[in-house]
Amino acid sequence: MSDLLDLTLHVWRQPNPKTPGKLVTYKVQGVSTHASFLEMLDILNEQLNAKGEEPVAFDHDCREGICGTCSLMINGRPHGGQRATTTCQLHMRVFRNNDEIWIEPWRAAAFPVIKDLCVDRTAFDRVIAAGGFITANAGSAPDANDVLVPKESADRAMDAAACIGCGACVAACPNGSAMLFVAAKLAHLHHLPQGQSEKEHRTKSMVGVMDAAGFGNCSNHYECEAACPKQIPRDVMALTNRDYAKAAFIHRDRETKSDGAG
Repeated sequence: MSDLLDLTLHVWRQPNPKTPGKLVTYKVQGVSTHASFLEMLDILNEQLNAKGEEPVAFDHDCREGICGTCSLMINGRPHGGQRATTTCQLHMRVFRNNDEIWIEPWRAAAFPVIKDLCVDRTAFDRVIAAGGFITANAGSAPDANDVLVPKESADRAMDAAACIGCGACVAACPNGSAMLFVAAKLAHLHHLPQGQSEKEHRTKSMVGVMDAAGFGNCSNHYECEAACPKQIPRDVMALTNRDYAKAAFIHRDRETKSDGAG
């Protein structure tokens, strides 16, 4: 059996956000089964450069499954659909010789296409800026054991913090919901003592910015959980729903008391 693949690629090409895009077909030959998917795209771009054609724009950075930059729909599945695998970790050995592969950007209203396979995910940055931090005045560096954290809470916080913000959850969701991402960012703080003082405010703020960014509503399809390369559990969404309901109740109660005092 040969270790080299000849492939037919159908790649989304779109020069800018205002110009309609389309799928363009390319032939790539001699791709090693040991290559990663991004290395295969590198080979395609080398061939396009050699012909004097415009290379395909796609996002990448660490290529180690850490940064979350490699956001591609591959054959209709975020990151190619392999369990717990980002696009940069996807290897060509999962494909067969003469396969056809469809490669597209994330499809979500809140992630507009910039060029070809690159999308604008700054909506995630705005969500984080709205409250994905704590504002405790720590003074000088505290001792590591000053605040004790139960192991179960620490484990849950670390599991949620594994989210790399790639956006696969949004791309997989039929509603384009960012609930899994936002819930993971909230959960990794809310499981820790340091995140308790601003819990209600943080929840309302981040969920509010998520809604304003144009993400859809969660309707419990759980495609997000299946597509997540870091296997963030859907339980974090239930926690956020509970925290949001509590925060909304506290906010209404404070408004009622304020109106009564006036």
